[in-house]
Amino acid sequence: MTLTKCTRRFPMKSDRWRHMRATLSPAFTGSKMKQMVPFMNEISLNIVDYLKEKEGETINVDDIIRRYSNDVIASTAFGIQVNSLRDPDNEFYRTGQAVMTFTLYQKMKLVFMTMFPGLMKHADIFPQSATEFFKRIVSETMQYREKNNIERPDMIQLLMEAKKGTLKAQGEDKLDKIGFATTEDIEVKPQSEKSDWTQDELAAQAFLFFAAGFESAASAIALAIHELAINPAVQSRLHDEVKQTHDKHGRVNYEVIQGMKYLDCVFSETLRKWSPAIVMDRVCVRPYTLPPASEGAKPVKVNIGDVLYNVVNSLQLDPQYYPDPLKFDPDRFSDERKHEIQPTTYVPFGNGPRNCIASRFAILEAKVLMFHLILNFEVLKTEKTLDPIVLRAGDFSIKVKGGSYVQCRARK
Repeated sequence: MTLTKCTRRFPMKSDRWRHMRATLSPAFTGSKMKQMVPFMNEISLNIVDYLKEKEGETINVDDIIRRYSNDVIASTAFGIQVNSLRDPDNEFYRTGQAVMTFTLYQKMKLVFMTMFPGLMKHADIFPQSATEFFKRIVSETMQYREKNNIERPDMIQLLMEAKKGTLKAQGEDKLDKIGFATTEDIEVKPQSEKSDWTQDELAAQAFLFFAAGFESAASAIALAIHELAINPAVQSRLHDEVKQTHDKHGRVNYEVIQGMKYLDCVFSETLRKWSPAIVMDRVCVRPYTLPPASEGAKPVKVNIGDVLYNVVNSLQLDPQYYPDPLKFDPDRFSDERKHEIQPTTYVPFGNGPRNCIASRFAILEAKVLMFHLILNFEVLKTEKTLDPIVLRAGDFSIKVKGGSYVQCRARK
């Protein structure tokens, strides 16, 4: 089975999906994510060094953060060390951009695949050259490590363990809760015997990890930085926490990140106001009747195979649940107020068994960079910084209209 064929089956269904979810879940526990922090620190410091050279200039946050997200995934998922700011045309970044730059034709295919999955089951979304590139990286890296008995705490290593059946769940871990937005682990039990995963199938998971995580994480981080630029009081409070944490602990690690409550509030509020997940779609597997949506309306019968779309922003920007919903207010997630949030009204990483398996990774990736950024720089609003934020239309990803532009001034 080729990687291209694997990526066509997006998303997996039924027991095949249950097996893959159960196989990979141990790869995303807090204890596994903890091992990836040094890589994120290293790449964050590359960003800091670059911004020091650009001090006083108006910079495009979108471009810089997407290069950060690219380098983090290259290192933590594929075992490749690149610096996309120093080498902007490296092969990994070029190929990643080819995957994430959707043409009108690709967008139409994706819509039709969602609406008519049976009809479009043989369609390809991603360029074949890109999928073959990622397949080659995973295959060659696995073979090299097996031959030379090399271990590195990254996604390739975890996939190798999954293939051998040695990747085991460790039970509840105190490290698993990295932030308010972390999705709850829900045990998924396959109904049939355990599947043996081919190298191509696991390579497809690494590829989808990149495709699903690159743009969503980059968008959220870029919007968090934009919000800090136009909300200096929030940024000042965050700097106080970052500075105190740095003075006490020095270099950030997983446990230190867990203890930074206001940083968690800031990123949780970013995910509320600017959720990268636009919709959650779910397929009905048992007949169900929904109650009337309003007085005088009729119940709605949902049949097996029907697809339901839940628009995330309709919940997270509803004034019924979040007063003054367009205000950027991290205190909504403070210890004193977070109990007011109804669980099913905050779903930036989805909900239920098909929630985002990599929520810890995405949150960690964002927080590590924000720690280093705010420790070293004051993020300033410029004439090109859009305030209030308006999103660009016509794309699947969330980006600020005209781009996110700020200025970084080194702290003394």
